Amino acid sequence: MSVPASFRRVIEEGDPDWSAGQRPNFIIVFGLKYQKRLDCFTMNAMEEIDRRIDAMEPGTDARRTLERIYHAHSIEAQIDEDGRIILPQNLRDKLVLVPDEKARFVGLNDHFQVWKNETYESVYGPDDDDFAEDQPPDYDPRILFSKAAPEA
Repeated sequence: MSVPASFRRVIEEGDPDWSAGQRPNFIIVFGLKYQKRLDCFTMNAMEEIDRRIDAMEPGTDARRTLERIYHAHSIEAQIDEDGRIILPQNLRDKLVLVPDEKARFVGLNDHFQVWKNETYESVYGPDDDDFAEDQPPDYDPRILFSKAAPEA
């Protein structure tokens, strides 16, 4: 599957071992069975997740859960010279992608997600529409920032 160019640049910048002419590495987290998406992290972002897991108390349920999700249910991947990734069959099966079907890439702050388009629409499409319908015509979604924690 072809990775959007803007996402490829982020993956390159987030791989400390990458240099021009090489294939950038990143991590695909396929998560738990109920998750119908793939979460993709740069190498640097995954190092931050690892630091946060390492800081947790050993043996706790929360730490074991996060270790399982981010370590046991993930693979390292590369983007080829044509800007594509080859998903293993088990990950294509998880998304229920058929051959030549395009996936939806969704950029988030610290990672991006890969979804089957129909699945994404069934999960978020109606919610997005419902939210938009409840707002005045001049609604500015940046108002939601006031509900976020202030910058340090």
